[in-house]
Amino acid sequence: MDISFWQITLITTTGFISGIINTLAGGGSNLTLPALMVLGMPPEVANATNRVGVLLQSMVGVFGFKRHDRLPTHDIVPILLLVLPGGLIGAIIAAYSPSTLLKPLLLGTMVVMAAIILIRPNIICPPPNTPPNPVGNNRSAWFWLFLSGLYGGFVQAGVGFILITALAGSLRYDLVRTNALKLVCTSGFTVVALVIFIANDQVLWMPGLILAVGAMGGAHFAVKFAIKANPDTLKWLLFIMTLCASTAALLF
Repeated sequence: MDISFWQITLITTTGFISGIINTLAGGGSNLTLPALMVLGMPPEVANATNRVGVLLQSMVGVFGFKRHDRLPTHDIVPILLLVLPGGLIGAIIAAYSPSTLLKPLLLGTMVVMAAIILIRPNIICPPPNTPPNPVGNNRSAWFWLFLSGLYGGFVQAGVGFILITALAGSLRYDLVRTNALKLVCTSGFTVVALVIFIANDQVLWMPGLILAVGAMGGAHFAVKFAIKANPDTLKWLLFIMTLCASTAALLF
């Protein structure tokens, strides 16, 4: 696939912005999916190619949070045991479903999450010093984590908001640790989804890797910001990004 200079600039820039958005909240794929489709990709190919950037951006974010001791490693395995089966099922559904399903599902998710953050902010932002709830004793978290994997395997865009609901709402992690675990989950089901999409020859590697360069830069910047930011600032940023993601889903 031939890519012009302006197209490289477009997907690198949107990748950088989406890397920030996906690390601090979610919904960055609402920018990158339209950018990839501008290159002439069908929606299902753009959805698959986008996962290359998402995976590498998530890995940069995970290593960044771990380096700053903000990654609760003891909960990673039980969380992934719930997320990954959902991701596998979601990716299989996405590979064989009509692309017309993507937009209504995406828009509905964005609107619901914006309403939750506005009406019940304590769900996604526990009070300071709230002790986390272990995954093994929390059946509501099982449901939300599996649902997150299912949705993430299917469409990716906006999955961060569902993961935040599960990790902050059900497990009661603060937003920084929630975002760290969210990126672990995203890495996990994105690997699973990529395997399915690669098997179906739906990934275009060159634009995917160009997108990843920008996304990794955005993730690196976002981790540094999240470590230093006030929790209230992160909460309001999350709300603003949810509204922006809802608008992008409606427009595109």
